Amino acid sequence: MNLRDNKLITFIIAGVLLAITPLIAQQFGNAWVRIIDIALLYVLLALGLNIVVGYAGLLDLGYVAFYAVGAYMLGLLASPHLSQTFPGFAAAFPNGLHTPLWLVIPLGALLAAVFGVVLGAPTLKLRGDYLAIVTLGFGEIIRVFLTNLDAPVNITNGPKGLSQIDSFKVLGYDFGKSHTLFGIEIPSVTGYYYLFLALVIVSVIICHRLEQSRIGRAWMAIREDEIAAKAMGINTRNMKLLAFGMGATFGGVSGVLFASFQGFVSPESFSLHESVMIVAMVVLGGIGHIPGVIIGALLLAALPEVLRYVAHPLQSMTDGRLDAAILRQLLIALAMIAIMLSRPRGLWPVPEHGRMRPGSPDQDPAPKGTLS
Repeated sequence: MNLRDNKLITFIIAGVLLAITPLIAQQFGNAWVRIIDIALLYVLLALGLNIVVGYAGLLDLGYVAFYAVGAYMLGLLASPHLSQTFPGFAAAFPNGLHTPLWLVIPLGALLAAVFGVVLGAPTLKLRGDYLAIVTLGFGEIIRVFLTNLDAPVNITNGPKGLSQIDSFKVLGYDFGKSHTLFGIEIPSVTGYYYLFLALVIVSVIICHRLEQSRIGRAWMAIREDEIAAKAMGINTRNMKLLAFGMGATFGGVSGVLFASFQGFVSPESFSLHESVMIVAMVVLGGIGHIPGVIIGALLLAALPEVLRYVAHPLQSMTDGRLDAAILRQLLIALAMIAIMLSRPRGLWPVPEHGRMRPGSPDQDPAPKGTLS
């Protein structure tokens, strides 16, 4: 059996496992399938941020802003909010504005990409800590706008958020409702699992192709040494803007899917804590490495929910003196510290990155995909 046959068998086994995962989790309750769905959304976000942080080396702490842009795009275009707020809209659309999701997804991706370029344009000369502070401020500005754009004109409905958002529909199949296929009941959360999984697979293929392309190599050259990259003829300004735009696109699409899945969005879902967690997913998994980023996202997205079942017994042992939420955060922080101490380059780092070439102990290695 040759290597190609082994890969084919591995893909088939992985495909079967991924296909039956929600059916197995469903036996323990839909809450577990919902946890997996949210984890897949975080994988999409982490893959997008990996383009900016992992490939181009631009530390972005405001990435959640693009997530919010996509979510509110769907909230405004596929809910009765505008018709309930503006009489002119109610006269034109008495049943509310229900824009098809197939139209909202590209619009959300495009708008998020524009916001990404808007963020990237004034930060082209910044790197490291300074860039992190600027992007952090951008993310907070978006959240503050969403919280306060309910007066004097009510656009975002303020802290109350937008509700009654349409679910995803494909050829008459409503992902917001349960269905029965071949005698097997498919709840809404299971239907969304297959939808999110398909998008994660497409995203992985896009990221892999980008990593192997000339654009990906240019990003990694900028990440390793921007001055050398510029000397080699790479247009660092355009490459950085492209990285911000591409990464933001993933955030916008993820936001649209999140709003469709939840049926409700509010500014609380797009806090600084979310941005920090997405960055932690990329760093913890292995910055710049797609499998590592996926593992980091799955681990940090699922861990808080799984720890709910651990925190409550621990709280009972202390006679309720410790709050379960605080105890859960403490356990997550301890887990992250333990992982980073034992695996400082991430759970699954890029194999070549950070290693010395044989016979060249004084020379830095050429990271995978960089220009040589």
